[in-house]
Amino acid sequence: MPKINVYLPDELAEAVKKAGVPVSAVCQRALEQAVRRVTAIRETALGASGLDDLTARLTHFTPRAREVVKLSVEQARALGATEVGTEHLLGGMLAEGGNLALQVLGALEIDPEEVRRRLDRLGRDAPAPVAETTSSGSSETLTFGGPAAAALEMTVTEATSLGHNYVGCEHLLLGLVAEPDGAAGRILRELGAEHRLTRHAVSAALAGYVHLRAQTRATTAPPVTPPVLPADAASALSAAVREELRPVLLRLERLEERLGPADEA
Repeated sequence: MPKINVYLPDELAEAVKKAGVPVSAVCQRALEQAVRRVTAIRETALGASGLDDLTARLTHFTPRAREVVKLSVEQARALGATEVGTEHLLGGMLAEGGNLALQVLGALEIDPEEVRRRLDRLGRDAPAPVAETTSSGSSETLTFGGPAAAALEMTVTEATSLGHNYVGCEHLLLGLVAEPDGAAGRILRELGAEHRLTRHAVSAALAGYVHLRAQTRATTAPPVTPPVLPADAASALSAAVREELRPVLLRLERLEERLGPADEA
């Protein structure tokens, strides 16, 4: 049986030893789950047709995340694109309108409307593609482009690495930021969504959501993924995320001060 080396941070490795965790069995189960998720995405992304059953295949995606992906496909079709790009995934996230990823962007002081304006500008500047159609007028060649497929795979990886048993819009945001070649990642990074900082913001937002929910006791059973928050709760969540991010931002500022402006080098 082939072996795969797994490297752990020193503190985690020591904790695993003390706890006597069966690493091989745990890793095998986690990898099996990750492979099933990624394979589902790849089969959908690389297929030349059959995207209508897309949301049914993404079984581990939350309803909001599936809606975002569905909206991205619809948006690409409406624009006559031959591929679903990362810009369509980001556009679907904005169009869904009630997901946690948008709260994270707000906490990072990134205005979703500015993201929308940049996506619109991108669409105006790009040459209009012509999709092949059947006699019924529907596109049969639409598929996910390479960067979009990679972003979806990274989305699953982000969810798995955070220890989550679901894939939500916040993970999709991380996948888009991490993917290096797509237009969505470029726009988000230009607006300040650096990957490590965004990951901190997602963790803080989830922790803040759990804390707020415990305070408000809105329901008796926790949902699979955070719902739309009322305006006052959303503001409180953004404030909590900013508070969690403050130490990170201070460290970055001190680092920039030590390095000094680039033109002074």
